[in-house]
Amino acid sequence: MKSKENYSGYKGMLKFIANVISWTALVILILLALFLVYYTVSTKIYSNKGEKFEPFVSLYTIVSGSMEPNIKVYDVVISKKVSSPKNIKVGDVITFISTSSISKGMTITHRVIEVKETEKGYVYRTKGDNNLSPDTAPAEYNNIIGKVILRIPNLGRVQSFIGTQSGWLIVIVIPALLIIISDILKIFKLTKVKNKIEELDQEDKQKKLERIKRETLRKEEIKKRLKLDKNKYEPDAIITKKPTIIMEEPQIPLEDSSKKIEKRLSRYESRNKSKENIKNNFKNQKKRK
Repeated sequence: MKSKENYSGYKGMLKFIANVISWTALVILILLALFLVYYTVSTKIYSNKGEKFEPFVSLYTIVSGSMEPNIKVYDVVISKKVSSPKNIKVGDVITFISTSSISKGMTITHRVIEVKETEKGYVYRTKGDNNLSPDTAPAEYNNIIGKVILRIPNLGRVQSFIGTQSGWLIVIVIPALLIIISDILKIFKLTKVKNKIEELDQEDKQKKLERIKRETLRKEEIKKRLKLDKNKYEPDAIITKKPTIIMEEPQIPLEDSSKKIEKRLSRYESRNKSKENIKNNFKNQKKRK
């Protein structure tokens, strides 16, 4: 387990270092490309105007040890254009085109040790920090490219290495291809993930539809069962009739019936007699009065 963890750790470190190197090389390549585009476009603009192109910022690789130990061989210096001759003072390091017989036409980076103002303009006496004697010819303001503002140590080694075919392949081409391949693989992975997500979404939709169908069928079955049970237990028609009570007349013997009739007649007669008596009494009383 530990060996696997160590292997994965080393692999991650190597991958991180490779990414840093490749991205650094890509950034440098982009910056150089932008600088070259700026340089070519500016050169064409100035040539159309009939003027000499003077870049605002320029980069130069040191190829001699005249400025050691302050500026060493394979260091890259960044020089900024000087707007006025008065801005250059003693102690400044300047990059200029030499007019001396030994190095005529060459680009030199030396330190200013004296500033003079002549009828032709300002001139600057220069000397390399590692040289015993100053330069034979002073630098004129018109030949000055710029004043050094920054030094990048050993960047010239990278520049010289990139200048070779093997360096170009190792530093620029191979990392660029690796970045492109990794981006293509990432795109393929993203498409696979997207397809999987779409498949899962479709499966979820199908499952939801099937669930809805099952629920609807179950509800219909429940409704059918409820209807059947209702029809089973409820009567079709309810008929209500009043009960018919048949009263049978009691059978009375003839003798008893005749007696009862006589009694009723006698009662009726006695009632009528009592009514007549009451009427007569009432009449007699009226007459007396």
